[in-house]
Amino acid sequence: MQQKKQLSLFDLSMIVVSLVIGMGIFRTPVNVAAKAQVPELFYLAWVIGGFVAFCGALTYAEIGSRFPVTGGYYKIFSIGYHPSIAFAINCIVIISSAASVAAISIIGAEYVGKIILPQALQTENYRVAIAITTILVFYLINLLGLKASSKTQNILTIIKIVMVLTLISAIFFGSEQQSTTPVFKTTAGTLPTWSDYGKALGLCLIAVSFSFAGYAQTINFGGEVKEAKRVIPRSIIIGLTIIVILYLALNYAYVRVIGFENLKSAESIAAILASKIFGPAGFNLLSIIIFCSVMGYVNVNLLSNPRAMFAMGEEGALPKIFSKMNGKTNVITVSLTVFTLIAVTIIFYAKTFDKILNYTIFLESISMASSAATIFVLRKKTAHLDEKTIYTVPLYPVLPLIFIAAYTFVAFSIYIDDPNAALNGLYIFIGFLLIYFFSRLFNKKTTA
Repeated sequence: MQQKKQLSLFDLSMIVVSLVIGMGIFRTPVNVAAKAQVPELFYLAWVIGGFVAFCGALTYAEIGSRFPVTGGYYKIFSIGYHPSIAFAINCIVIISSAASVAAISIIGAEYVGKIILPQALQTENYRVAIAITTILVFYLINLLGLKASSKTQNILTIIKIVMVLTLISAIFFGSEQQSTTPVFKTTAGTLPTWSDYGKALGLCLIAVSFSFAGYAQTINFGGEVKEAKRVIPRSIIIGLTIIVILYLALNYAYVRVIGFENLKSAESIAAILASKIFGPAGFNLLSIIIFCSVMGYVNVNLLSNPRAMFAMGEEGALPKIFSKMNGKTNVITVSLTVFTLIAVTIIFYAKTFDKILNYTIFLESISMASSAATIFVLRKKTAHLDEKTIYTVPLYPVLPLIFIAAYTFVAFSIYIDDPNAALNGLYIFIGFLLIYFFSRLFNKKTTA
């Protein structure tokens, strides 16, 4: 069935913003400040993160322009490497995304529950009920079709951007005076060397890179975008530009209002900014911001991940039923339903599932580097395309190589900091590879 081209430049730009801005920017600056120790290194990490994100954005812009298909994040691995690699990496992405949806829905439920529920009803059962209701509401919206879910996403993303801008305005309501000068300290107590700064920067970039991650999944919508070869690259670049500006401004506000030394160990940093503007009522504002961010994150994941499952169904990595599409609404009903069920099921195990998520962090760095590297394969396989009709990365191959090197460096930093997490991530990856080959072998036997 031919898919309808329903997504505009604005729709896809808003999807990019919501794929990236989730809960991370309201938490990770504390980790980055603690690892950086000094504000110069803190700001440098965010600037490098923004630059690397732009390198990635331009790289994925060309990938999406050369290969505009539904479930593109699965298919670029399939044609660039092997279907087994595509299956293993995308299974990890899908499960970790479902787990993130579950965990973040619970966080959102905790915040909104404190506003809408009396103290006696603020229990774990009610938080679970709110979280599940949130997911099911957006599941029903997505069942109405891509147009309805994308319009909902646009509204949620605009609200989120306005609220982040409101938090940034806290810099006009007073700043924290620094009582001590931040000093970079080494474990040995000696003067820091370039090596010490390099290790600290690597640890900073772990949190920074995942605060910027997510936009690569934009290429999952390639088959449903109007004028895809032109719109996909523009939307990724516009979306990343908005994100980088917001991130740099918000981090400046955190340091200016909270103070760098306090930021290293602060809790609820967004709440501190909100309280500067609205006083005691700031917590209610923060709760609304968090819940809007949660709703946007839930909806965009219900939009994106089922499209990867659709592509896996098309190629036979998953049963063909996963590629089934509703004739009237063009909704990928089975994939959407299964992803929703995974997320809802994980809600009951979200606390223990966080451990599994830690193991996927290493592999997500590898998947970003390796997915970006498919641009070299695509350039050869699509050499026949008229370059006037597609987007091409400026300064090729320099920018893609910078992006690949940066994420390889992040993966190496994770391994140095937590080798068990990295090794367990590889074991999970190998496990999915074995599942792929066993399922193919089983299918051959049953067909015979």
